[in-house]
This record gives sequence, structure tokens and C-alpha cells, in this order.
Amino acid sequence: LLFLFPQQSGLYEYKIFGGLADCPPKLCADVYMDLDYRKQWDQYVKELYEKTYDGEKVIYWEVKYPFPLSNRDYVYIRERREMDVDGRKIWVVLAQSVSVPQCPEKPGIIRVKSYKQSLAIESDGKTGSKVYMYYFDNPGGMIPSWLINWAAKSGVPAFLKDMQKACRSYSKTT
Repeated sequence: LLFLFPQQSGLYEYKIFGGLADCPPKLCADVYMDLDYRKQWDQYVKELYEKTYDGEKVIYWEVKYPFPLSNRDYVYIRERREMDVDGRKIWVVLAQSVSVPQCPEKPGIIRVKSYKQSLAIESDGKTGSKVYMYYFDNPGGMIPSWLINWAAKSGVPAFLKDMQKACRSYSKTT
């Protein structure tokens, strides 16, 4: 399930509720955090790596956009925590864009300067997970409505499906 909330800025924030059958929460969180593995299963990743600047781990991520749009890139920090809420174990991943002078903008790629994501994963009571994600970014430039509609109708569900597949083959690769 996906909810779109238009903000006054004309930008959208996404709230996603989904289930990943046969993917236990810890596995989901591991797969989500594994950047090298993500390059294998996420077709929209152009470049993705983690670097340490001034003692802080920073992630650089370039996302492929469909022609004729320019690719977007992100520079962000993230944190993973395991929480215990009334006996329920919840894995939480938080991510937020940062400005790092050592990671300047590249020509031909639009830097997403405002990006925020929260992900919470818990057991569905069986062998899978319930996933909640809040996502906001300001993609910059003019994003045509067909692309926003595609993301809502196809892109996000496809991402969850890809992630489910990735979870299933992860145990084989590690």
C-alpha cells in the first residue's frame, strides 16, 4: 500500500506499508544495509558506496532516471538500530541527506539536497516481515507527472518485489 501526500511545496512524501513474505526482519535489514549487494539487485543504482569523511560514514548514491531526464545523486548518512517496543523487536533504519564539501556536485547530475527516509521492519508473526517506510526527497528540476504516477503505481511495488527476491537469494551469497 502506498500513500502520497502532496506538500505545499508541490513535492510528495511517500508512506509505504508492505509485507515481505518469507523474509525475516533481521534478514530484511541486513539486505537493506548491504550496499554492495544492492548494486546487484537494484537496477536503478548507477553508483553506490560508503566513504568516511571527518570520521563520519557518508553514502554516495547515484540513481538512474529514464531518458531524457538527468540522473540524480544523493549524499547521506544513515543509522540502524534494533529496538524493543513492548516485547516487539523492531529494526529501524534512518537516513538523511548531508552536505559534504569533499563530495561536490557532478556536471549533468542533479544533487538531491533534501532527502529523508525512515524504515521500520518487524515480524509479521510468521516467517516474513511487515515493512513501513516514510520517504521524502526533493528531486529538483521538473519531474513530469507520468514519472510520479509510475513511481506510485509500479516503481515502489516493484522495489518491494525486488527486495523480496534479494532477501531470498541473500543467504546463498553470504
